[in-house]
Amino acid sequence: METSVRILDTIPVTHNVRHYRLERPKGYDFTPGQATEVSIDRDEWRDKKRPFTFTCLPDADTLEFTIKSYFDHTGVTNELWSLGAGDRLILRDVWGTIQYKGPGTFIAGGAGVTPFIAILRHLQATGKLAGHRLIASHRSEKDIILRDEFEAMEGLDVLWTVTDDPKSALLQERIAAGFLKDHVPDLSQNFYLCGPDPMVKDLRSLLEEAGADVGNVTWEK
Repeated sequence: METSVRILDTIPVTHNVRHYRLERPKGYDFTPGQATEVSIDRDEWRDKKRPFTFTCLPDADTLEFTIKSYFDHTGVTNELWSLGAGDRLILRDVWGTIQYKGPGTFIAGGAGVTPFIAILRHLQATGKLAGHRLIASHRSEKDIILRDEFEAMEGLDVLWTVTDDPKSALLQERIAAGFLKDHVPDLSQNFYLCGPDPMVKDLRSLLEEAGADVGNVTWEK
C-alpha cells in the first residue's frame, strides 16, 4: 500500500532535527514504536525509501515523524530539510520495530531515541510512565533530542551522557561495560536499545555478559 500525504508543517527540534506533521489517511493505524517506509513525492525521489518511526500518539488526528537530517551527503534526510507545508510524502504499510514489553530502561544513541518517543508519550498519557528510565548518548548537548520534554515527564528517570562536549556539565562517558556497571545496577528489567548498529550490537553483548536475560532485551531490527 502506498499513499501520498501532505506535510502540514515542520517544527524545529535541534539544529538538524525536525518534527514533520502530516495529514493522517483514514484508517491508517499504528502502535507506539512502529514505523513505515517513507519517500519524498517528487520526481527522482519516489523510489528512495527510508524507514521512520511515528512519534505522535496513536490516536492523534495527524501523523508525526521526528527526523534527523544528515547534511554531509545528498540523501533523503538532506532533501527532507528543504520541504515544508504543502509538500508531499509517500507512506507505506506500517511495520513493527520496537515492541513495548513492560517497564524498563530505554538506551538510545543519537537519533536512536526516535522509536522511543511515541512509546514514552503514550505511557505518560495513560499514566503508566513511573518506573521507566531513558539513557541517551549524544555527541553534545545541542544534539539532545526533546530534552525539555523528556525531563518534564513525571515518573521518567532521565540520564544524559555526551561524548564530544568537554564544556558540558553532563556526564561524559560512552555507554560501555563500565558505564553499565556504574549506572544500571538492575539487570533483571526490560531493556530497549536503539542507535547505530555497532552500538546496539555491543550493548546486547555487554548486557548479556553482565547477566541480563537476553529475552528481556528488545532492539530495533
